[in-house]
Amino acid sequence: MSTFVIGDVHGRRAQLQRLLAMLPFDPARGDTLVLLGDLVDRGEDVPGTVHDVIALRRSLPFESMYVLRGNHEQMLLDFVDDGARLWLHPAVGGDCTFEQYTGRVLTDEARQDIDAARAELLRALPEDHLAFFRRRPLFHEDDFAIYVHAGLDTAKHPRECDSHQLLWARNQDFFKNYRGKPCVFGHTPTQLLPRMGRIGRHGLYICHSAVGIDTGFDDRSPLSCLQLPDFNLYQTFADGRTAFHHISHFLPEPLRAFRNAVSGQ
Repeated sequence: MSTFVIGDVHGRRAQLQRLLAMLPFDPARGDTLVLLGDLVDRGEDVPGTVHDVIALRRSLPFESMYVLRGNHEQMLLDFVDDGARLWLHPAVGGDCTFEQYTGRVLTDEARQDIDAARAELLRALPEDHLAFFRRRPLFHEDDFAIYVHAGLDTAKHPRECDSHQLLWARNQDFFKNYRGKPCVFGHTPTQLLPRMGRIGRHGLYICHSAVGIDTGFDDRSPLSCLQLPDFNLYQTFADGRTAFHHISHFLPEPLRAFRNAVSGQ
């Protein structure tokens, strides 16, 4: 059995489709697929991405696929439910999501009229998409690892962490010093994580028991999937390229020992 973990998608529908096609994922064998959240914002086809993920989720046994909530889904929900303005900030990328669902450019004037913008988005947003965002869990755990969007309080299990920690935190102590059960996370692009843990040509971050797989969002950035416990890495790029790596030489001893233990080696 394997768990396949995919980092922040951000509306990259075509890359996600190619990535899923690469994976030797077999639910009949007991494999699990985990998406770490941030399906929405920034990319070229957010509605299509969400549609595909919902369709895949419905086609699989419940225990075969888990889609976590990211901070971008949380910002969208905070906007829809409470009129929180953060999702409308240009740096967030919510304007892409708004435009793709509504068919209308999010102007500066529209950003000021929160009630009208909320009403327009709610009219355009399919009910099953909104319900899907609301139902997303904040973490998943299996025999191989703990999976969260952003990270952990270093000394706590995710059930003991508040939602802000799981969705938003960029905790340097977690990045540098976490030594618990392996934890795979996204949210912080790996090029912004501490230099000592970055694995150059692969784009991953591995330090002690913390594994970061948000390999960025630009024209050169791959969308990445890590297979556990084998530490196989599958990647697709915007230009159509794909890559595969088996991570072995760069594994710290805690992860190497854990991999060997769960693999029965």
